[in-house]
Order: sequence, then C-alpha cells, then structure tokens
Amino acid sequence: MNFENYNALLQPINEFLKCETPEEWVNEAKKNSNLSILLLDHLVCELKAAQSAMFLIRKYAVDKESGDALLAWLKPFEDFTYRKEGNWKDLIKHNSLTKSMLPKSGTPYGQELIDKMVLLIKEELHHFYQVLEIMDEYDIQYENISSSRYAKGLLTHVTNHEPDTLIDKLICGAYIEARSCERFAKLAPHVDKRLGDFYVSLLRSEARHYQDYLTLAEEIAGDDISQRVTYFGNIEAELISSYDSDFKFHSGSPI
Repeated sequence: MNFENYNALLQPINEFLKCETPEEWVNEAKKNSNLSILLLDHLVCELKAAQSAMFLIRKYAVDKESGDALLAWLKPFEDFTYRKEGNWKDLIKHNSLTKSMLPKSGTPYGQELIDKMVLLIKEELHHFYQVLEIMDEYDIQYENISSSRYAKGLLTHVTNHEPDTLIDKLICGAYIEARSCERFAKLAPHVDKRLGDFYVSLLRSEARHYQDYLTLAEEIAGDDISQRVTYFGNIEAELISSYDSDFKFHSGSPI
C-alpha cells in the first residue's frame, strides 16, 4: 500500500473518530518492554471481534442448526485461547465454514448481516493466526491476560430495546474497528519492519469492517442514526483520552 492510499484510507476513519490516540499512549506502545502485552491483547481482540460478529449472526439472523455450525467453527480458537488446548499451528486448517448460512424467516436484513459478518469472522480469525505467527517469531509465549475496559465501556451504554439494541451494537462495532485501524497506523512507524508491514496490511480490512458495521446499522434503522453515532463517539473518545492504569491495545492515556 503506497503512502497516498494509506492516507486516503485513514481520512474517513479520522473524521469518524472523535479524538486522536494520545501521544502518551504511542510513547508507551513503542517501548520494547510492552511488545508482548500489545501482541497478546491484539490476539485476544481478534478473537473477541470474531465472537461478537458471530453472536450477532446467531441472535439475529440464523436458525439453531446454522448457529451450532458457527459455534463449532469458532470452538478450536476458543479452546486454545481460554483453555490452552491444542497446537496453535493447527488452527489454520479450522478457519473454514463449509455450511452455507441461510437467514431465518422474518429477518429482512438477515442475508446481508450473514454475508458481512461471516467475511469479517474469517478475516479476524486469519489475523488471529497471523499474530500467533509473529509471537512465535519473536519468541513470545501465549498467556492469558485480562480484558481492558474499552469494549465493556462502550457496550454498557447499549439500549435494551430492539431493534435499537442491534443498531447500538453495530455502531459500537464500527468504533472498535475504526479505532483499531487508527492505532495500527499510529504504531506502524515505531516498530520493526516485520511488525510495521503487518499493521499496515491490516488497515484495509479494518477500514472495511468499520464501514460494514456502520452501513448495516443505517440500513436496519431505516432512519437517521447520526445522534446515536455521535453519542457513542463521545463515549469512545472519553475512554481513549482519559487516564487509564491498565495498558492495552485499546487503553486510554497511560497514567
């Protein structure tokens, strides 16, 4: 990706986000001593992104049989991450979904939700494997780590009335993907070439994921959602810019 395309990709994302990543976070992130925590958290974030997309498909778009097939697809990745079961090198052969997903009746947006989210899950699981490859190259052992406050801080503000619940979750998904994209771009110039090239390679898919989430939210709402987008944008900006004692990939400004 050349520099011009890089900037063209980031412009709508930077306009969408309500604040820029603080320089204090970048300074902390580029320390060699924080590389392992950054990669471990990135790894888990990729799995959680896949889980979130899968939850949306299972809850809103498919029948139980298709939902069970989706769970089976994700299970080896969850077993490795949460239970330390299996060899990470075997995960590459599990990132395939052979069953075609059909929407259950009465969901006018079901097929589009399935199509966009299945593609997103495949890409997130591919990124998950790529992070494991990099960790292996850098001799960083996998270990369990706690979650940051970020995603929970967004999702606690989701309403409990449908279809607004789904719309809010999609907006949150858009912000998480957009922030990930912005942070990869912030980090890329400050790490070695191997890792920097990897972060730049993620920009295009992360940018598309944010757009897919936002497009789905707009289509399902069938109305102007700018007020909710701004609402979650302000919450997201507060989580990113306020002081945070727990350094992670999506953490706030380090104390």
